[in-house]
Order: sequence, then C-alpha cells, then structure tokens
Amino acid sequence: QVHLVESGGGLVQVGGSLRLSCAASGSIFIINNMGWYRQAPGKQRELVASITRAGSPNYADSVKGRFTISRDNAKDTVYLQMNSLYPEDTSVYYCNANLPDVTTGRNLELWGQGTLVTVSS
Repeated sequence: QVHLVESGGGLVQVGGSLRLSCAASGSIFIINNMGWYRQAPGKQRELVASITRAGSPNYADSVKGRFTISRDNAKDTVYLQMNSLYPEDTSVYYCNANLPDVTTGRNLELWGQGTLVTVSS
C-alpha cells in the first residue's frame, strides 16, 4: 500500500506564507502527476496546482504568481509554497498522486488526509 502524508498547514495572517509538504511512502515504483487540491466549507474540491514527473507545473488562475509547486522525485515528495495568502485561500488542502500499482500496473489515484490552512485578517 501507498500512503500520502501531508504537513505544513496552520494559521497565518493575510499576506503571510506557508509551505506544504506531502510525502508518499510504501510500495512505489514511480509516481506520475502529483498535485494539491483544496476544499473550503460548502464548496467543491478544486485543483490548486499540479506537476508532472518531469517538473512541468499547472496552476489555478486564482493562485498564479503566488503559489509554487515543486517535487523531489528521489524523496517521492511534493511541495506547495504559498505566498501572499488571502482569507479566501482558507481551506483544507489535499495532496494527490497518480501512480501505477506495483503488482497490477493499474493506475492508482491517492489522496492525503488533508491539512488545514487558515488565513486570518
């Protein structure tokens, strides 16, 4: 089994910064796309940013220029550097990873448990 464990959430003031980390552990051959999603109360989960194994990023319009996604393939870890945070960034942030099952080769889509980011004004 493969698990995703997130860290780095917390409380920050408007304009502040936080860095989220998500490490995968378990039976891993290779991880393809990784990403971060968020879900605010009463809203649908939305993509924040994703990154290919080669390091090509994709961002939601609302975070472009403020957030940076990166990954360390040797550590099976993805990061999200969040700068210039606004109250509307307050959400539970979820890590996402796509990888083949080492036994069957089927694609697995995994989610972390979520980490809360609260931006106070």
